Amino acid sequence: MDPVRRVLTGMRTTGQLHLGHYVGALKLWLDAVNEGYDCFFLLADVQALTTHADRPEMIRQSVRDVVLDWIAVGLDPTLPNVHFVLQSGVSARFEISQYLLMIANLGEIQRNPTIKAEMKEMKNPSMGFLTYPIDQAADIYMLSPELVPGNELLVPVGEDQVPHLEYSRVLARRFNKAYKTRVFLPCRAKVGEIGRLVGVDGQEKMSKSKGNAICLNDPPEVVSKKVMSMFTDPNRLKATDPGTVEGNPLFIYFDAFATDKDEVEKYKRLYRLGQIGDVLLKRRLAEILNEMLIPMRERREVAEKTDVVEHVLRGTSEASVIANEVLARMKEAMFLF
Repeated sequence: MDPVRRVLTGMRTTGQLHLGHYVGALKLWLDAVNEGYDCFFLLADVQALTTHADRPEMIRQSVRDVVLDWIAVGLDPTLPNVHFVLQSGVSARFEISQYLLMIANLGEIQRNPTIKAEMKEMKNPSMGFLTYPIDQAADIYMLSPELVPGNELLVPVGEDQVPHLEYSRVLARRFNKAYKTRVFLPCRAKVGEIGRLVGVDGQEKMSKSKGNAICLNDPPEVVSKKVMSMFTDPNRLKATDPGTVEGNPLFIYFDAFATDKDEVEKYKRLYRLGQIGDVLLKRRLAEILNEMLIPMRERREVAEKTDVVEHVLRGTSEASVIANEVLARMKEAMFLF
């Protein structure tokens, strides 16, 4: 039997996607497709409720928006190894999540750095939010190959999701050991060269809710306006002042999106010497971004005229078949009927 090389990754459906999603995850997803992995991309509509339960209608619209963004970046759901999966449509994953809860403990969840950080901004987090790391593990392992040589379970993610994945690995090993089984293959994280893209305001993370994001479907004039407002070196008062390149959002974006690396190195040298201004560099960056976004806009325009729900239903059905098989193996190991 040929080895199983599978990818499971996804996004919460809480709004349209931006350049941070692209460099942090979507480029990795495209690589996985091109490398021949059997790829399942999850539309995490249930997990979106952990923070957006008061706006369920927005989540439904976001499912469509995210699918359109995925197609726009080049993920082709008509390919045999590309599956768009609606989280709420795979019933087996909820049972898998319940059983994984039995081997998790509260202290581990409370120490999770992502959970700790987000709880500071929440007045009264739901239990659904607190159990998010276990639920995420269920998303991954509902499609797990068995723990045998040659099989792979790859999860391309943004840098901020790595702690969640490490805990998923802990749960997989703990389950296998507790029930003396090989049901779960511990997943392997893959993070891109640029794990996190700063916002145009210089904040640590690009976020649409903070108003510091360039969205994948922004029109050219909006992209240019956001780039021209970009935070740069606060100590540089005029173009002839030597500037700092390291940590400067302007050059973080150049490094992430410019294909001509010699051009970028020239800009860095001139910037350090005070021989080039921010305005000129921002105009050039806006050109680069808009050129990159042209094919995305074209693919999205075509996709908007099609029934994208059809792709989601098909991918969800394919994922459900595998998840039912994993659940059966899991229940057998736990001596459940």
